[in-house]
Amino acid sequence: MRRIIVNGTVIDGSGAPGRPGSVAMEGERLLEIGDMPADGFDEIIDARGCTVCPGFIDTHSHSDLQVFKTPRLEPKLMQGVTTEFIGQDGISLAPLPEEHIAPWRKNLAGLDGDKEDFNWRFRSTENYLRMIEENGSGTNLCYLIPHGNVRMEGKGLESGYAADAELASMRDILARELDMGGFGFSTGLIYMPCAYADTREVTELCRVAAGKGVPFVIHQRSEADDILASMDEVIAIGRDSGVRVHFSHFKICGKNNAALLEPVIGKLETAKKEGIAVSFDQYPYIAGSTMLGVLLPPWMHDGGTDRLLARLTNPDDRQRASRDIRNGVKGWDNFVAFAGLDGIFVTAVKTEANRDAVGKNLAQLGEMRGKEPLEAMYDLLFQEENAVGMVDFYGLEEHVKAFMNRPEMNVCTDGLLGGQPHPRVYGAFPRVLGKYVREEKAMSLEAAVFKMTGRPAEVFGLKDRGRLRKGLAADVVVFDPAVVLDKGTFTEPRQYPDGIRHVFVNGEAAVRQGELMEGTLAGRVLRK
Repeated sequence: MRRIIVNGTVIDGSGAPGRPGSVAMEGERLLEIGDMPADGFDEIIDARGCTVCPGFIDTHSHSDLQVFKTPRLEPKLMQGVTTEFIGQDGISLAPLPEEHIAPWRKNLAGLDGDKEDFNWRFRSTENYLRMIEENGSGTNLCYLIPHGNVRMEGKGLESGYAADAELASMRDILARELDMGGFGFSTGLIYMPCAYADTREVTELCRVAAGKGVPFVIHQRSEADDILASMDEVIAIGRDSGVRVHFSHFKICGKNNAALLEPVIGKLETAKKEGIAVSFDQYPYIAGSTMLGVLLPPWMHDGGTDRLLARLTNPDDRQRASRDIRNGVKGWDNFVAFAGLDGIFVTAVKTEANRDAVGKNLAQLGEMRGKEPLEAMYDLLFQEENAVGMVDFYGLEEHVKAFMNRPEMNVCTDGLLGGQPHPRVYGAFPRVLGKYVREEKAMSLEAAVFKMTGRPAEVFGLKDRGRLRKGLAADVVVFDPAVVLDKGTFTEPRQYPDGIRHVFVNGEAAVRQGELMEGTLAGRVLRK
């Protein structure tokens, strides 16, 4: 199939100014970009008044299990995303030793959901990626090897620093899994068991990633009160290991931490001066989304989810946890402290019995259950076996804009796809184009497209995507810059955006005239 898109403004993903022209595709590849006759093509698409650019690259996605539930991944395609990076925050599906399947499913459920009719005995990254290929996907998927899975296989789910032999085993496991096609090494130092690792462990594993030429993708230990010390740790890891550092969903949590903006930017500048490769992704909202279990102090998770559930039945453990939440624990990001009980909302549960909790903040949950809010939260986590999602309001709009204009930044969604999701699942990329480019003029259209396409391709080493150039993969988006905008809200998030006209994945039409094409699974599993 030979297709040509005519009469559009071509923004090629390099950051260069847009120019009138055509984009031609043949099969899965881009055939030509520029001025050319439309004769001899099987299909001519008129993009008058629209921008034609590369498909958007979501560098922080949680489609790991969702791809087996809804393979087309509609919310991503409908906002122009053609490639996603999964395996985030150090906790994902592979590698997965069989003896740890049951507790790991519970640990993972609050972030990526669960699936009963699923073969959890795939063990390795290679087998997991093959399962995705057999299943099919609407978008291209790239996998990061998660620290928690590596640690689980090398040490187990218990707390404590790794012994030399355990760390040597972890290094071998990470190298083995990266050789199966991993695009990087991820960790989430607020999630168990990653949070139990010391700097030495992370640095040694990053030496492996550096040797393989892949980046280190990190949800750092603190995005709130201790963010400066946290950044020092991450930058030191980059300096000592030689790895390229990529901060996940970069932000400052807590309006009380507004004064940290300039010092945080100063850390980025210092890293640049030292020659340490640092980048980050960002979603364009002042609220985040993750599993509700992160509100519990780290010791509650020691040994895995089954032990967590046991502690939730113990009144003494509940009292200790409440004290820690009220008083804080050094080095631990306390979501209740920076978002407040009225700023944390339940977004997903797995049982009908607690469906009434979805959409309620923790203060409202306490009122509904006739209990102190933290006690009501403990009950909910126990009843749902820790499989509870949340949204937390933490940020300031001026911070969003400041980080958005940093040269290290690229766009992401970081969207959890279950329950009542964060609106970023449906609209992060159109929100940048509509709110921040057109309405607020926070950056140029070309700069925004670069941060959605060429920039993430550079950071993660995607050689044939992120640009409109002859011979590269035909991932293409056509959008109307005059109307493009996200529509989802925190009360009604499941709304597709306006203005995304056409989306092509590997040369196949996934979206036409703003409508999803039925049955299209043109995505590929990409391997490094």
